[in-house]
Amino acid sequence: MDIRGTGALVTGGASGLGAATARRLAALGARVTVADLNPDLGHQVVADMADGRFVHTDVTDEAACAAAVAAALEHGDGLHILVNCAGIALAERILGKEGRHDLHRFRRTVEINLVGTFTMLMYAAEAMARNQPNHEGERGVIVNTASIAAFDGQIGQAAYAASKGAVAALTLPAARELARIGVRVMTIAPGLFDTAMMAGLPEAARVSLGQQAPFPARLGRPEEYAALVEHIIQNPMLNGEVIRLDGALRMAPR
Repeated sequence: MDIRGTGALVTGGASGLGAATARRLAALGARVTVADLNPDLGHQVVADMADGRFVHTDVTDEAACAAAVAAALEHGDGLHILVNCAGIALAERILGKEGRHDLHRFRRTVEINLVGTFTMLMYAAEAMARNQPNHEGERGVIVNTASIAAFDGQIGQAAYAASKGAVAALTLPAARELARIGVRVMTIAPGLFDTAMMAGLPEAARVSLGQQAPFPARLGRPEEYAALVEHIIQNPMLNGEVIRLDGALRMAPR
């Protein structure tokens, strides 16, 4: 799909992977709607765009998800691209020093990372089904974000790994179902990236974590995630697959 002139919606687009993706799509000529909980950062991201818009969105709220898609439809003259980057990380053991895993935090992690992703996918697919197909019959592209924790979940990552593993498992059945309307579904599973989740760590700790990757031995850059999103959108043969973006990193148990 040619990105220029398309309508794109990026959840979690106010920071990190989402912000880098929103900026890249805008630079390539898309009319980008950034959906996020943080209005200050969100408005900063769209301020640099020729044609950007921010919409306050809680992906655990179905009505808010529907409103974000409606806003993107209005702003982009149709919705052709959805990139789901909204998510949270949780480190908590099943049986920790302070007792059992908190079920509310487990449910919230799944609600944001999995249910939020599915809700946005569902409403976006409904909107994309009304698009005119391009010369290859394509109406839209959806890119979800999992994590290598989906495959190499560490101790203390039960909730996070379960939520991201489910996003990975969602990819193929969604792609198979939406193929009939010409909508592709892909998932990226990033490794350790230099985002807000890492920003609070000391520099030495960040360097040490990055060096766990065989090559390149550093934290990933959000722009590298965005570059993969660009390629997925432009390559019509990429469909129904999960791509690890991790420098060959395989996480140890802890």
